[in-house]
Amino acid sequence: MKIHEYQGKELFRNAGVPVPNGFPAFSVEEAMEAYKKLDTDRVVVKAQIHAGGRGKGGGVKLANGAEEVQKYANDIYGMNLITHQTGPEGKCVQRLLIEEASDITRELYAGIVLDRSSGKFVFMVSSEGGIEIEKVAAETPEKIIKEIPFPSP
Repeated sequence: MKIHEYQGKELFRNAGVPVPNGFPAFSVEEAMEAYKKLDTDRVVVKAQIHAGGRGKGGGVKLANGAEEVQKYANDIYGMNLITHQTGPEGKCVQRLLIEEASDITRELYAGIVLDRSSGKFVFMVSSEGGIEIEKVAAETPEKIIKEIPFPSP
């Protein structure tokens, strides 16, 4: 199942996990409405596509004030975002997440992924964050802990 970041954060929020306040936007106008609802100057404008590397591809921008939110929402919404996971064809950005900015002191990675070779789900965690988890896996795989939660019968 693929879900967008804003959908995952809503699931966390509903389960009582603290996440930054934010709203999905399906147009530039909705992005501006979301910014006004957040009632803060610093927000992050994030492309919502099913691919990693959004920031490196230009799909994540820190905005200071309404003018920058407007500019970045215009730049990102409708763009063909190309990342290492989309391939050269890219993906069209049709939704945004407008989220209050956070001062990040530490990033962790946690995920449940399908190991295609074994056909089993694997829990993966790392203290190295998630922005370049593929690079961590290639260069320092010992920094990723993997656990198969359900042993074979």
